[in-house]
Amino acid sequence: MRLIAIERGGTIPADIAALPAEAHGVLAATAQLYDTGGFEPPWICYLAVTNAMTVGTCGFKASPQDRRVEIAYFTFSGYEGKGIATQMARQLITLAGAADTDVTVAAQTLPERNASHRVLEKLGFTCVGSVEHPEDGTVLEWKKAVGVAQQAHAARGR
Repeated sequence: MRLIAIERGGTIPADIAALPAEAHGVLAATAQLYDTGGFEPPWICYLAVTNAMTVGTCGFKASPQDRRVEIAYFTFSGYEGKGIATQMARQLITLAGAADTDVTVAAQTLPERNASHRVLEKLGFTCVGSVEHPEDGTVLEWKKAVGVAQQAHAARGR
């Protein structure tokens, strides 16, 4: 799977094959996100493409603040349950660690047990408790240290 950057204005490279209907809404929402939160690669949004098919979207909600960056991912209809969300999240973690060697990657999920919980657990995230989200209400906060932060966390755990 490869991640294709969604550029300013919600545009993508012309060589991307036909997009699922869900992707068009994602591009518009991403353009709005960039308008309000800024456009600072690699802290942007991406389309996930595998076997010439656009299978999902993922990205960073904003650039890191206080050594924390939040990720989000969404698998398009028909591609759920195939490990795509895990692959997208893993690639975002890799991007974050390569761009900032002392960052904690965070994600938020609904409190009810769901597929996203399993994705984050597989990738070594720890649920640190609940927080109030302005639009979603009570959500669970998950964190994973990468780079220097991960090494420090591991050393404390010995």
